[in-house]
Amino acid sequence: MDDNQSADHGWAHDPAHPGAGYDTVVLGGGAAGLSGALTLARARRRVLVLDAGRPRNAPATGVYGLLTRDGVPPAELVTLGAAEVRRYGGTVLPLAATTARPDPGGFTVTDAGGGRHTARRLLLTTGLLDELPDVPGLRRHWGRDVLHCPYCHGWEVRDRAIGVLATGPRAVHQALLFRQWSTDVTLFTHTAPDPTDEQREQLAARGVTVVDGEVDGEVVEVEARGDGRLAGVRLASGRWYARRALVVTPRMVAGGDLVTGLGLRPVEHPLGLGEHVEADASGRTPVDGVWAAGNVVDLTAKVVVAAAAGVTAAAAINADLVAEDTRAAVQRRRAGPGSEPASTPASGPTPTPTPAPAPPPRRDSRMDEQFTAAFWDDRYRSTTRVWSGRPNPWLVTEVADLPPGTAWDAGCGEGADAVWLADRGWRVTATDVSAVALDRAADHAGAQLAGRVTWRLVDLAGWVPDGPTYDLVSAHFLHFREPVRVPLYAGLAASVAPGGTLLVVGHDHADLETSVHRHGEPDMFFTAAELAAALDPARWEIVVAESRPRVAPDPDGQEVTVHDVVLRARRRR
Repeated sequence: MDDNQSADHGWAHDPAHPGAGYDTVVLGGGAAGLSGALTLARARRRVLVLDAGRPRNAPATGVYGLLTRDGVPPAELVTLGAAEVRRYGGTVLPLAATTARPDPGGFTVTDAGGGRHTARRLLLTTGLLDELPDVPGLRRHWGRDVLHCPYCHGWEVRDRAIGVLATGPRAVHQALLFRQWSTDVTLFTHTAPDPTDEQREQLAARGVTVVDGEVDGEVVEVEARGDGRLAGVRLASGRWYARRALVVTPRMVAGGDLVTGLGLRPVEHPLGLGEHVEADASGRTPVDGVWAAGNVVDLTAKVVVAAAAGVTAAAAINADLVAEDTRAAVQRRRAGPGSEPASTPASGPTPTPTPAPAPPPRRDSRMDEQFTAAFWDDRYRSTTRVWSGRPNPWLVTEVADLPPGTAWDAGCGEGADAVWLADRGWRVTATDVSAVALDRAADHAGAQLAGRVTWRLVDLAGWVPDGPTYDLVSAHFLHFREPVRVPLYAGLAASVAPGGTLLVVGHDHADLETSVHRHGEPDMFFTAAELAAALDPARWEIVVAESRPRVAPDPDGQEVTVHDVVLRARRRR
């Protein structure tokens, strides 16, 4: 079952907002979006990042000037960032957001795969589009030999013959900047206003050549190694100038249907570089509930600046959510017990759990009502959400590096672990003794994951294994007395396919001495060493067998250090 604590950390489990899927949906997965998502995930918020995987800097060979990551390829930086977000329970989907619109109390976002997501807040980090001057061949060389930022790419074109294609008043400034990296710089006036006498004096003093006349098109030469690289530019007059790099000033536009659909209106940037979305220092936009960060706001922001803006916006979003959660908690407290709203049914049909055939239960005679289906059904009906809605942290830690395959989530509860696995490409069988929990889990998964998760009604106390079937068997906090637990865990191990992983997490005996609520029967607890000792070393490799601390709230809301038993084992082939 999902043992994440149900402290008031977000809409996904806040009874005041039973229908929302995420605290925040991040639109765009570049440096700003992933940094914001990472901050929110570490703040224990349910966060989703939607991104099509086409970053603005994709044509570049590397991201330069980024401390400890100088020269990292743009795609690699995004991959590393997405993995870090997922490590803290965030969801990153390789899909573009197609629409985003305000709804009462939040937002609805659809993605390119047809998925529909609800959120309390939005973080807009969609970046911008570079509109290049209308000169043949520029786009083909954009990000390599045709560039605009000296601090991003100046070192890579140092000491080369550099041309500056003037299309606006900033061209002289660009030529003087790039003179820092090369003594051979030529300014082509092209379509820009003629430099003033003062500017021509400055350029001459720095040894920058000025060539008047409009550029007709650049010429490409094929070098010996077979790479097509920039060779030079040709004026409309036919005159040819050999250049190995060409500097341009694109018009940068931050807009599109997502922006306008939210009611935002991009405005002209003060520097005349294009259009951007206005936001305050925290990233808050004029549209309530929408923050923006990165190049969509700051057209000239480098990667590190965009990342910092994402963190700033995420912190502001979390503070805003904390204030809202606190207001709701005060209202519920004033209203008194029994005032929380009932769960709102999800629209559309809910998948019906399919009962799995099972032999007569082999329950121990001492088993009491807390382990029956009726007990758990009543518990799930008593509140809109029992668990947090986030995946168990040790599942995220131990499984994030495994290649997706088939998985069995034994005791899935409300489905957070199963959904997390399915989001990452696993084909999941999720079982629980409570039909109420399975209905809720199917709602949590939604239509977009319906084909990846099979929900089954199973009483594990009377279950027998089907054989070595799954690449991953995961069981979190399944505590039974020894006569049931020993054959149950043996069956879990027997269900792992050769080369697969068994992950078992439970409460440590030490938790009985804390103020958190734990069942008081000592024989219901176990150690990692006991679990490992039950596995045949000829068939199993023990990867992890230890007790790990984590912080959790007790019934009074006080943070307490508890310990979890963690066993991760790999079945030998």
